[in-house]
Amino acid sequence: MSTLAADPQRGALPGAGRSAAAGLGRPTGARDAVPAPESARRLLVVRAVAVAAVLATAGYLGWRVLTTLPEGPALWLGVPFLALELYGGVALLLFVMTTWNVAPAPVPPRPGPAPSVTVLVATYDEHLDVLLPTVAACLAMTGNHETWVLDDGDRLEVEEMVTALGARYVSRPEHDHAKAGNLNHALGLVSTELVAVFDADHVPDPQFLTRTVPYFADDRLALVQTPQHFYNTTSFEHLRPGADLHEESLFYRVIQPGKHHAGAAFWCGTNAVLRADALREVGGVATESLTEDFHTTMKLHRAGWRSAYHNEVLARGLAAGSPDAFYAQRRRWGRGAMQVLRHDNPLTASGLTVRQRLSYLYTLSAWFDAWRTLGFALVPVAVLLTGLFPVAAPPAEFALMAGVPFVLQQVALTLLSRGFAPARFSLLFEVVRLPSNLAATLTLLRRGTGRFAVTAKGRTGEERTRARVPAVLLLLAAVLGGSLLYTAASFYGWTPTRHGLDGTTLVPICWVAVTLGFVLAGIRRIRDPRFSAERRDGHRFPAAMQAVVDGAPALLIDVSLGGAQVRIRGVGVAVGVDVELAIRVPDRASHVVLRGTVRSREGDVHRLQFTGRQWVELAALSATAFGAGAARWAAAGVTPSTVGAAPERGQRVRAAELHPDVVAAAVRGPLVPASRRPTSEDEDARDLARG
Repeated sequence: MSTLAADPQRGALPGAGRSAAAGLGRPTGARDAVPAPESARRLLVVRAVAVAAVLATAGYLGWRVLTTLPEGPALWLGVPFLALELYGGVALLLFVMTTWNVAPAPVPPRPGPAPSVTVLVATYDEHLDVLLPTVAACLAMTGNHETWVLDDGDRLEVEEMVTALGARYVSRPEHDHAKAGNLNHALGLVSTELVAVFDADHVPDPQFLTRTVPYFADDRLALVQTPQHFYNTTSFEHLRPGADLHEESLFYRVIQPGKHHAGAAFWCGTNAVLRADALREVGGVATESLTEDFHTTMKLHRAGWRSAYHNEVLARGLAAGSPDAFYAQRRRWGRGAMQVLRHDNPLTASGLTVRQRLSYLYTLSAWFDAWRTLGFALVPVAVLLTGLFPVAAPPAEFALMAGVPFVLQQVALTLLSRGFAPARFSLLFEVVRLPSNLAATLTLLRRGTGRFAVTAKGRTGEERTRARVPAVLLLLAAVLGGSLLYTAASFYGWTPTRHGLDGTTLVPICWVAVTLGFVLAGIRRIRDPRFSAERRDGHRFPAAMQAVVDGAPALLIDVSLGGAQVRIRGVGVAVGVDVELAIRVPDRASHVVLRGTVRSREGDVHRLQFTGRQWVELAALSATAFGAGAARWAAAGVTPSTVGAAPERGQRVRAAELHPDVVAAAVRGPLVPASRRPTSEDEDARDLARG
């Protein structure tokens, strides 16, 4: 019955193709580069269809308001239904305005030297296998910069790892205001002009700074944001395993570029560069809400600072791997949005332009789309249960008046989304998001900032347990299914409601059936074993590379920073035995040698868990897996002696015995600046070698 299409992810808050190295399934993205400008002909078609959809929708809504409101008992159903359609019409208009121009942002020429940069990596309780690739990649970025790791967990192992890699470890005496407080503490320490901010799981490309820093030739520019993209393509958010598209693709590749042209592109917490003085001018990172990034950007815009959006994937992180992580993240974002509405309503806050006000309103109002979705799901249920129809018009006339705008809306949304929001996937996640978004919007009525909860990344459980389906979806499925059963009973005269085989009955039946199909698909996705609790600490990369396990030839099957699967020729190794794995990686001449323990085996396939503090070797492995900073870490591995025949049963040949410099390379490698490298007599160096 609704003629207003759902606008997928229209305001979610925070998410160049690479050539894959031979044998290793590195993150890839065919559409990661800055999009090519749209041709004048295509742009004309897109905008013409969008205008036609808006005009047709306006005509339909005018017809609905003036001539189709029912009388009598049906009015109580007709008014809410019309309100839902009016809300959808406004949402369509705002979406068209936002995506009207998504052309890449121009980079101004910069005279003189580049500004100084401090890279800040904020962390709290993320596992080291999640944090290490980010730190290693930040250190390897092109351009002069410092790398600081801001650890709000005060973890000794993080300090050890960070120091070994050559970065600066920073902690603070008081841990107030979560991530915002962590960044504000660092802001009081940095002396550089710019700060680049990364979450613990977002691994930047080497050219991140060279692509973003030139924008700061504009002296009033406070912020450059880049897209969030994810390398765990089997996550709960991705279209399908291995697909490049995910639930946030539309926002980061289409909506944010559109916001740039409205002067309202906002900081999304990571993968961004900010001007330190601009942050200080507005009192630092905002602490009044859980969405400190979004709120801080609004303060910057109100103070007259500008923002820019560079639409190129320059970093890759971990998407929410499970439904529980997804819902926790969305609830936090939604609560933060409601807090911003209370503290700095964009309609009344001073200093914003009209386009900025509309852009912020569009983002914040998107959280209320869940109520529209729920309403459109329940209206046909009410029709089937009561026999009342919310539109006072003949079914054939209603179908014509509603059908034309509906078709135009679908075509317009498809064109304006630029291929980043497949219709079925977007509608599915509109249903999946219902529980978190409904709960978040209800917090508008409650005071307080709530508790900041870090989204779980990496290991999230010891057992692979399926997620629980939110009660809202189970109840909705029951109501939809029950209404269909009730209608079937009505055809036989078993209920007080009488239905005939006409349009006023068939339309809501079809509508309820389609909605039920999406709800059941959402429940099935939530319960899918693929999205159970993650037991492995780091993301697993498929691999097909030559390796050596204690002198025996082997083939690497997959690898993460927590362990690997290898196929060993010969007798193999018993479970529980400590081994050394030497991996021949494609972007360096030497092997990367890692210590590990055999945790299990099936035939010749051995599952290894890495052990000890092998920071240098893991950084080298990370550079290979992510393609980030391989040149910096290329000398971190040591090639063992020539591999001979497979050892006899019970015979073990350790790589360290074949080549004594295996561990010593960690001290002499390029990781630690010369001024920090310990000598062979240094006790700390011996402790590191023994670890």
